Amino acid sequence: MTQATNSLYRQLPSIDRLLREPQITSLIAFYGQTQVVDILRDMQEQARFNIREHQALPEWSDDWVASLQRKLDKIQTSALKPVFNLSGTVLHTNLGRALLAESAIEAVTQAMRSPVTLEYSLDGASRGHRDRALADLLCTLTGAEDACIVNNNAAAVLLMLATVAQGKEVVISRGELVEIGGAFRIPDVMVQAGCRLVEVGTTNRTHLKDFQQAINSDTGMLMKVHTSNYSIEGFTAEVSAEELAKLGMASQIPTAIDLGSGSMTDMTQYGLPAEPMPQDYLNHGIDLVTFSGDKLLGGPQAGIIVGKKRWIDAIQHHPLKRALRADKMTLAALEATLRLYQHPEQLRQKLPTLRLLTRTQSEIRDMAQQLIPQIRAYYSEKFVVRDEPCYSQIGSGSLPVDRLPSWSLTFTAIDGRGSTLENLAHQWRNLKKPVIGRLYDGRLWLDLRCLEDGNALLRALLLL
Repeated sequence: MTQATNSLYRQLPSIDRLLREPQITSLIAFYGQTQVVDILRDMQEQARFNIREHQALPEWSDDWVASLQRKLDKIQTSALKPVFNLSGTVLHTNLGRALLAESAIEAVTQAMRSPVTLEYSLDGASRGHRDRALADLLCTLTGAEDACIVNNNAAAVLLMLATVAQGKEVVISRGELVEIGGAFRIPDVMVQAGCRLVEVGTTNRTHLKDFQQAINSDTGMLMKVHTSNYSIEGFTAEVSAEELAKLGMASQIPTAIDLGSGSMTDMTQYGLPAEPMPQDYLNHGIDLVTFSGDKLLGGPQAGIIVGKKRWIDAIQHHPLKRALRADKMTLAALEATLRLYQHPEQLRQKLPTLRLLTRTQSEIRDMAQQLIPQIRAYYSEKFVVRDEPCYSQIGSGSLPVDRLPSWSLTFTAIDGRGSTLENLAHQWRNLKKPVIGRLYDGRLWLDLRCLEDGNALLRALLLL
């Protein structure tokens, strides 16, 4: 070991000396001594490695306190960071889908801070059922005989199939064998539930006679799946829910529909495209309907099963139910969300999902024109900044063909390089509150449909 190398090692401060530094003492008070000491030891080892390999101290060794602070900040940064969703997709699966209403947030907070009557009956001072209160509310809203809640809609479909048709055949149209995000496929779920898939019809046309001809002594269920994330157009035909329900009753075979998204209110009254509602299918006589809580319903992630009491009772007693059940925070948020539907005259204002979906293009354009002068001035050296019309999408497999007229800010690189735009998008994703836009047609688009606080975006983009 050379004299120069020894000199570098001697420049490394001891842990004890560092811990006596006033600034590090303050960090210990905030982050805890164990964590601070562990990081300082790692930093010392990194410095020793740098000396061994490069005969030099690392660049950060001039300021151990600042380097320690950066490492602590990085470790403490939440993995679930709030972001500006300016992607143009309202119910963005990767960004958490539906935003919760304030009443739902308050209900979750209360459920976290205090013991609650999750499975406790105040009437009899005995054990109750965690789904009961919400099941009664869902029955009131949909007209179902009973209801069951699990942790997401995939779980709802799995549990329903495992309960009703395990070891039997499930008949479904070939055109409805959907795959959703994360490679969730209906045929695969049927296998896991212990069912045997029977495809009928063709990709574009399925008739009632196709279902009739498939029925035999091993048939356990007749099923439809709402094709919420794609559309088949042209020469098409499908079996209606009413037709399927009548066939099921005549054959004494249970019928089910997986809605996927599922809306609890008529979307057309708000000027939005029509989306099937669970209550419509129940009115047609379908035995069981499953749908999500965190899509058009506007609540937390949950899977909801509504339908005939005899089947819901069986589902509640299936061993899988305990593994798939929802926790108290989900139930609290879902109940608060569902209660908003009891006041339909206020739903548009109080349910964030509906509020964002129903914003008019002119309202969004006004916001863009208020923001653009400051943003254009800040970015004009490298980008041409414009406000332009665009189209938003609902997202999460809901109404895939329909688009909502919206307004955006667009950024075009003056140097014409795609890498310049990619660097800008990367820069925004690394802000304290990341800004998520989309690259398309040689521009970086910020769709403002989901932006309700323009000043917050200005503070983020202008680094104020």
